[in-house]
Order: sequence, then structure tokens, then C-alpha cells
Amino acid sequence: MWPEKDLDYVKLEDDDEGTHFGLFDGEQLIAVVSLFVNGEEAQFRKFATLASHQNKGYGSRLLTYMLGEAECAGVNRIYCNARSGKVPFYERFGFTVTEQTFTKSGKDYIVMERFFGTS
Repeated sequence: MWPEKDLDYVKLEDDDEGTHFGLFDGEQLIAVVSLFVNGEEAQFRKFATLASHQNKGYGSRLLTYMLGEAECAGVNRIYCNARSGKVPFYERFGFTVTEQTFTKSGKDYIVMERFFGTS
């Protein structure tokens, strides 16, 4: 997602509190996502697929798996900071746009959320 940046750029202070998922093609790591659960709410961050493997369904497979894990963990709401151009991708997975937007490192983001079945 940030190939022009050093690895330290994507490290977060609370990385050790997250669950990190990776999708491999043989020995090659091709997609990653990190899930941070806080009670019945969760955020996923650092969702990225190697450019050479994009548009082949790998990211969709990994996202679907991670969403299942979040639901099994008892999460009712999950959200992400979606790049503005990726909104249609997340909508396919049941995410909706919120009113929260921001810009970071020259990229525009929209907070998107999804609710799992609640009583």
C-alpha cells in the first residue's frame, strides 16, 4: 500500500494488540490485513495486496476470511479507513460510507462500516 515508504511508516504502536492475517501464493506473501478488536467493535487496517496480484480475487478472499473471524469474535460493528477510490470495493462486502473523511499523506479517506447481525 505504501511501497515508496520505509517499513517503519506502516508500523503502529498497538500492532502487538492486533491479529495479523496474510494470504500466500506458495511461499510468497501477497496480501495482508490487520484486525484490531475492542469489545464488540473492531477496525481493520493495513489491508494491502501486492500490485502484481491485484484484481485476481486474493484481497477479496482475505477480507472475507477476516470478516468471518471478526464475526466469530463477537464483533457487532467493524470499520475501516477506505481510500476514496476503493469505496465500491468495500460496498460489495456490505460496508457503508459514514460522514467521517480525512486526508493522510495526500490520500483521501472515508470511514466505512459494516454491522453484523444484532438482536
